[in-house]
Amino acid sequence: MTIGWKGVFPAVTTQLREDLSIDLADTQRVVDDLIRDGVTGVIALGTVGENNSLEYDEKVTVLSAIVEVVAGRVPVITGVSEFDTRRAVRYAQAAEKAGADGLMLLPPMVYVPKAQELVAHFKGVAEKTALPIMLYNNPPAYRTVIDQEVLTALIDVANIVAVKESAPDTRRFTDFRNAFGDRYVLFAGLDDVALEGLYLGAQGWVSGLTNAFPKESVELVRAFERGDHAKAMEIYRWFMPLLHLDAEHDLVQSIKLAEQVMGRGSERVLPPRYVLEGARRAEVIAMVERAAATRPDLGTTADVAKAA
Repeated sequence: MTIGWKGVFPAVTTQLREDLSIDLADTQRVVDDLIRDGVTGVIALGTVGENNSLEYDEKVTVLSAIVEVVAGRVPVITGVSEFDTRRAVRYAQAAEKAGADGLMLLPPMVYVPKAQELVAHFKGVAEKTALPIMLYNNPPAYRTVIDQEVLTALIDVANIVAVKESAPDTRRFTDFRNAFGDRYVLFAGLDDVALEGLYLGAQGWVSGLTNAFPKESVELVRAFERGDHAKAMEIYRWFMPLLHLDAEHDLVQSIKLAEQVMGRGSERVLPPRYVLEGARRAEVIAMVERAAATRPDLGTTADVAKAA
């Protein structure tokens, strides 16, 4: 199975009303704005989309609304983050019916599987859907590792096509390339090592802070792709204080607050999360405002298009 996934795929936010009900229209607006700003794909209902705070029916409704507004302009990949294989299969099949272009499949939540159990979980989902699958490796968050043993056991599963690598150890990109060649498409999944991931063979970037600064994110990747390494590094260094937020425990609240400061969305989150308060809130707002005031020059739209 071949895919054309590359570039910047923001993990989009699920927008909420004041009573914390889901605001489908505003969720669609946020996604449409990101596409208009140049992102090349979207991740619906990832961590930033508050997947595990939503009921099954809510997930399907949100995904369907995102697929509707995207209208085929870019790929829509949806997070599959469930307690067990049965629930994961149920949502994966619903996502396929809803028109998703792919799945971002996580390890089982709560239970920490052994390698053979993790392989069985991934195979159990893959064999029940025709959609291409990106595996999501994030050992600090999920306490399990998608390592070479696991990927070797999955080589013959045709629709497992990609790996989102969110471990902070960037050596893993090279190790995977050496072990598997181009069998798995690699995506950088941790914002503050995204450029390193691109240099080491990642084909794209699943991003959190792109929600607040999409044009800069898109231009960072375009600059890298056209060999303008000075521009890529300039943007990356400017962006880095905010990119560090993606590795923090309160990344969802921080990213949604950054969206709000930039006039793109609301900071409202679903329990058990609560909006940032006090010194932490003031710190994140100050960081976003500083970044907005010191944005790098991206050139005119014509200049950027010509360079790309």
